[in-house]
Amino acid sequence: MIDQKLILITLLVKLGVAASVSSALARSRTFQRLLFSEHRTRRATLGLLAFFLVPLTLGVWVRLTVPNFLAADISFETVTLLGLLLGPAWAMLSALVLAFPAEIRHEYLSAPFLAVVGLVSGSFGRWVEKEEIWSFTPFVDLSIYRWIRRNLRQPKFDRQILLLMLILGMEIARDWLAARYAHPRRLFALNTDAIWLQVMVWLCAPMVVGICLKVWNALRIELKLEEQKRLVLEARLDALQRQINPHFLFNTLNSIASLVRFRPDLAREMIVKLANLLRALLKDHGTYVQLREELSFTDDYLDIEVVRFGPEKLHVIKDLDPRTLNVLVPSILLQPLIENSIKHGLEPRIHGGTITLRSRMQGDNVVVEVEDDGVGIVLKPPSALHRNGPGIGMKNVQERLEVLYGNRARFTVVSRPGRGTLVSIELPAEFA
Repeated sequence: MIDQKLILITLLVKLGVAASVSSALARSRTFQRLLFSEHRTRRATLGLLAFFLVPLTLGVWVRLTVPNFLAADISFETVTLLGLLLGPAWAMLSALVLAFPAEIRHEYLSAPFLAVVGLVSGSFGRWVEKEEIWSFTPFVDLSIYRWIRRNLRQPKFDRQILLLMLILGMEIARDWLAARYAHPRRLFALNTDAIWLQVMVWLCAPMVVGICLKVWNALRIELKLEEQKRLVLEARLDALQRQINPHFLFNTLNSIASLVRFRPDLAREMIVKLANLLRALLKDHGTYVQLREELSFTDDYLDIEVVRFGPEKLHVIKDLDPRTLNVLVPSILLQPLIENSIKHGLEPRIHGGTITLRSRMQGDNVVVEVEDDGVGIVLKPPSALHRNGPGIGMKNVQERLEVLYGNRARFTVVSRPGRGTLVSIELPAEFA
């Protein structure tokens, strides 16, 4: 028999080992990807098993070689977990690996017993829904209390309690076999004459399994929430993208329509430019493009506007830092701002004006500016006060920046009535 104090310390340390190992594994991105993958290849499953078997087989070896360090061996709980999560075949294979050090030390019942544990737990895992496994709680007393309370009102079959009883039953069977074949010892178990302490030993096994499942389930829920948030943001961004394309097309067609009757040659030239723009819009590109690509897109748009206004009324100045040209920016970022400057800043002026494009590095950020010397932002009618800019284009840009960068991006508008408007965007500098 093992000393009672040693058993108590072992149980406490075993719970700590389970919590620390499960938390340490959860920090690995590779482990997360392998554990939560819905369709795992054989190679991926072997990689996942390596995360468990390498350190925990070493733990069995430590238990056999270091006196009184019994908590390092959690092979029973590990095989139970692998059976529930991966199925009986992989759990039985893991049982043979984990039992190998014990077999060398003549604990000949370790491999067959752990293989049976893998078969039983794996069969249970195949029988129930995965959500029922993930929701298994280590708080055994609360589980029993809730089970009794539910079944007093409306009796029903509870797989959570069945899993609890299954782990307890296998742990009791291990203790019985270890006591029966104790001289010489053929199977490791924590045996004691104190009934209360033996009950604690039995309850420790489902607690260890439940702690691991609880840690990983919390991570699984967090990753699911992040994925849902990402999908929502992508849907919102896609909606904004779909919003800006027809808006841009409508305004450009209006410009062409104004020239078709009186200046057909210029209208034909604008149609060619529009075709280039549409080709760029329909091209399968990602959310981000290099600044040089975005500037190339705006050049075609500006060519259309220069033709419509006349080169004597619309001037374009570029002051671009070459270091910024490879920075990734959201696609169709500048065209709505340029369109806004022309429509609301320069078009009301009889003599037109100048659009200035600037870019520069500012620490780890890139700053892109669109400035005009037009009439500025007019705050009438009063409804315009409820918008963050005069028109759908500027509002669209703001919302996309908020979706993509959150509070890491800055969007500022400085307008001086009668002297022009400056729109400045500051983004984290990420290079292609």
